[in-house]
Amino acid sequence: MKLVERQQGLDAELFSFHDLWHPQPFREPRPQWCERWPSLFDELMGLPETDIARLNDDSEAALALLARHIPAVSTLASLAELPVLQGASLPDRGAHWAWEIPGRKREQIEAFAAAAGQGRQPVLDWCGGKGHLGRLLALTWLTPVHTLEIDAGLCTAGEGLAQRAGVRQEFVVSDALTATAWPQAGQHAVALHACGELHRRLIRDGVAKGVAAFDVAPCCYHRGVAENYQAQSANLQLSLTRDDTRLAVTETVTSSPRETRQRDRAIAWKLGFDTYRRAVTDDVYHNFKPVPEVWIRAEFADFLGRMAEREGLPLPSASVVAEFEVRGWQRRNEVMRLSIVRHAFRRAIEVWLALDQACFLAERGYEVGLGSFCNRRLTPRNLLISARLA
Repeated sequence: MKLVERQQGLDAELFSFHDLWHPQPFREPRPQWCERWPSLFDELMGLPETDIARLNDDSEAALALLARHIPAVSTLASLAELPVLQGASLPDRGAHWAWEIPGRKREQIEAFAAAAGQGRQPVLDWCGGKGHLGRLLALTWLTPVHTLEIDAGLCTAGEGLAQRAGVRQEFVVSDALTATAWPQAGQHAVALHACGELHRRLIRDGVAKGVAAFDVAPCCYHRGVAENYQAQSANLQLSLTRDDTRLAVTETVTSSPRETRQRDRAIAWKLGFDTYRRAVTDDVYHNFKPVPEVWIRAEFADFLGRMAEREGLPLPSASVVAEFEVRGWQRRNEVMRLSIVRHAFRRAIEVWLALDQACFLAERGYEVGLGSFCNRRLTPRNLLISARLA
């Protein structure tokens, strides 16, 4: 399937099912779809706790559940399915090139480098940190590399690692969002998990300046979005809010049982506070500032009191604290079940966002490929946009 055909099909399907994935159960206790598809609601409410985390983190399984009640959504599976990019095997560099790199991160870098098509152009390692990716490409492709990074300390550390590896790698201390000298014409720009506007700016400015090749693995699509996402390619009917783009990166595959318990506790307590706030103000959901982690580690009574004081609400009496803690856990159980519907569309939305960048490049004369460079168990952000100026 051609990129434009896939983009148009995905755009139409997501647009038609907007009422399923756009509502946020954390904010809306009963999305309207609960009444429209009561059998779906009943199945979700009856799910055993052991299935909840799996379905929230497995978009394919969640979509299969949804399709039992709404068969038309099954077309999303093929539209969101992308090929696995088969790259060349990397020569064995031993362990010396990977000083200071955690194992999982090293595997991601090596998978990206293998999937990225080698060119003859000088490489720009965009938002490269200590330059681990750039160092591996300099070793493998035998080409000079410039690593652009805003953190001077990381650049200094990267220079030491590059010298130790004996590669041609220079570091540029610069903010990628305001840099005017980079990227440059004729370069091969690479970016592994440059967040939001960082990868969008690389592609947008790189096209304008005549970058010869791109290999970009996007991440954190919501970063840099004010209220609504501004599509870069043409002829799309779907419009995404910032929260919609955040949905694309809510998947996790590395949480420990302890982290899962902490997450559930934080969700329940925030929902307990929201239930209390609605009760005393008779109002709908409102965003509130991030909650200090130390507040979550305290007793619920302390948490609720601190939140009420910070948000300008009456302080809760001791007699109601236990009630709202229980109601918070009840809401957590409902939210986690209802969120399965929203999360069924997560991968499709992420592919839509990546296709926006890929088709933008294709519209401007690049030959573009889009696929996955590694298994999602290594990183859920495994999409790679590869483009070469035709």
